[in-house]
Amino acid sequence: MIRKIQLPLQTLNLVAGFMVWVLISSLMPFIKEDINIPADKLALVTAVPVILGSLLRIPLGYYANQFGARIIFILSFILLLFPVYYISIADSITDLLIGGLFLGLGGAVFSVGVTSLPKYYPKERHGFVNGIYGAGNLGTAITAFAAPVVATKFGWSLTVQIYLVLLGIFIAVNFFFGDKKEVKVQTPLLEQIKGVYKNEKLWLLSLFYFITFGSFVAFTIYLPNFLVAHFELDKVDAGLRTAGFIVLATAMRPIGGWLADRFHSLILLMFVFGVYTISAVILSLSPSITWYTFGCLSIALSAGIGNGVIFKLVPMYFQKQAGIVNGIVSAMGGLGGFFPPLILTLLFNITGHYAIGFMALSEVALASLILVVWMYFQGKMEIASQVIDHTIEGILVTDKSGKIISVNPAFTEITGYKEEEVTGKNPNILKSGKQTKGFYQDLWTSIEKNGFWQGEIWNCRKDGEEYLQWLTISAIKNDAGDVVQYAGMFSDISSHRVKKAK
Repeated sequence: MIRKIQLPLQTLNLVAGFMVWVLISSLMPFIKEDINIPADKLALVTAVPVILGSLLRIPLGYYANQFGARIIFILSFILLLFPVYYISIADSITDLLIGGLFLGLGGAVFSVGVTSLPKYYPKERHGFVNGIYGAGNLGTAITAFAAPVVATKFGWSLTVQIYLVLLGIFIAVNFFFGDKKEVKVQTPLLEQIKGVYKNEKLWLLSLFYFITFGSFVAFTIYLPNFLVAHFELDKVDAGLRTAGFIVLATAMRPIGGWLADRFHSLILLMFVFGVYTISAVILSLSPSITWYTFGCLSIALSAGIGNGVIFKLVPMYFQKQAGIVNGIVSAMGGLGGFFPPLILTLLFNITGHYAIGFMALSEVALASLILVVWMYFQGKMEIASQVIDHTIEGILVTDKSGKIISVNPAFTEITGYKEEEVTGKNPNILKSGKQTKGFYQDLWTSIEKNGFWQGEIWNCRKDGEEYLQWLTISAIKNDAGDVVQYAGMFSDISSHRVKKAK
């Protein structure tokens, strides 16, 4: 029973953590009425919670494997009690910066669930499961919508203190219903880092999540104050629109995971970054509220799908180091939410508009689209390479002049020749001398006429032993129909001939 409730329990934990994480940004229109915050410091105050919310994801992902999700969630919520109370009695920008920094722990708990939950499900469901868990992003929407409404009636300070009760409830719930018997992984942290930091896929996935989740966080903390200041919307109206952005992005996250379980994840990411590129261009044109809403919702749609897809790819590429990789990738996503509001504010102060910032997002999304296309075709090449390397048939490839340019391990196993010994040489070094000149003339005539030749042929190993091959030679042509290479695939059938003779 305890194992079955871990998905809903940990998803609700994430909801609670994210509700706390965005307290300052959601209440900023109210807070700045009581605390003097210079315009150029607003973005910093709202972005500060993202710092620890990003960096702590790495150790939390690791320790979730070491001690289990139950312990990490309980400790995290206990520690959050202190900054939440501190913020509720804040009376200066310094108090907000200090409290906001430690408030980031609410966002850091994300890496706990994505590390823990895949242990309970087969890998064919990891995309959907992590997508459901990631829907805990809804916590930001709840705070963005509810906190301004409550603050209108009771004030922002009391509103913040209500979250102390929320944290107390979740401490108790995890104590009684968290899984005490979760499978633990005891691989040392440095060993896990050494096993992944040189892998290019780790940094590519980090970049992609930097954009998808980073933009989700950035828009969440940037929209409430921006909509009030730029479009002169009512504070509650701005909160509702921000909540709409969050709800759409959150709803699309499990759908993105579900799609990734059924379709090629990289093709889905091509769609994601294509939409990003176009949407960011629309936002860079400083449109009306209608077009601005369209651009934001398009980004919410693609961000949600992208977030779900990326955490399908993590356990696919990193089965043994999922904890540390989840931490690194999710940390980069959090940092992706820290910098954009600061950059947008800086650019606005310099240029008087946000166009350059949104255009930069468009260019980064376009670069990511190109990288995803590269990963897709590289993956196809890796599969082809693995097939060649692991097939039991010997394979050699020559250029059109007949010089060997590549062989596989089975070639060495059958012939005794290493790749460096035959590269640049003609395949006639394998001749046994048993075939006549006419045999080879017929062989090449067949290749020129049909594009291939297939049959038995006697060849010679490196040690001089003669053996019978079953050989297929194919001409490889380009789009213009010109031969560019020849590929030979063969197997040793000497033993079959001996058995047949007996």
